Amino acid sequence: MARCYSVFVPNRHPPLPQIWLITDARNDTALERSLARLPRGSGLIYRHYHLPPVERRARFDELARIARRFGHSAILSGTTRQARAWNADGAYGAAKKLGPGPATWRLVTVHSLRELARAHRARADAVMLSPVFPTRSHPGGATLGPLRFHLLAARSAVPVIALGGMTRHRARHLPTQNWAAIQAFAS
Repeated sequence: MARCYSVFVPNRHPPLPQIWLITDARNDTALERSLARLPRGSGLIYRHYHLPPVERRARFDELARIARRFGHSAILSGTTRQARAWNADGAYGAAKKLGPGPATWRLVTVHSLRELARAHRARADAVMLSPVFPTRSHPGGATLGPLRFHLLAARSAVPVIALGGMTRHRARHLPTQNWAAIQAFAS
């Protein structure tokens, strides 16, 4: 982003996917099948924190290759430098975790208005706003609900991706077409 602009100017990248599949240990065995069934041009957010570093990298390479075969983007949960080194299409995580680095997509996790402000300062290309609905990842945890989601999303200067208990049906009832899920694509 050039310093000569007096207003926020987002990074220039191809359009972001509307639907995102997020990986973890729970959906690992279904990922190849899920990637094949997603609409062309969807996105994969690779987490797999449970794997040792060498295995994590190998699994990313395998899934990224499959994702790209179906026209999907592959985003790495990690720093922007790590994402570039792994040949990912971008980095995903908390604003302070992404750090400085090369121009690449920055998808920032957001749970509050304060975190949304941090995401804007970190030059996020999009924010993952969560949890919208109850989720298996955090049973019994607080959720935003559709109204609070809408109010926070309206304050965003960048595209908002709904996360947390999302399904195709729930996504149709939110003010954004962008959504992500861990389990919704596993069946």
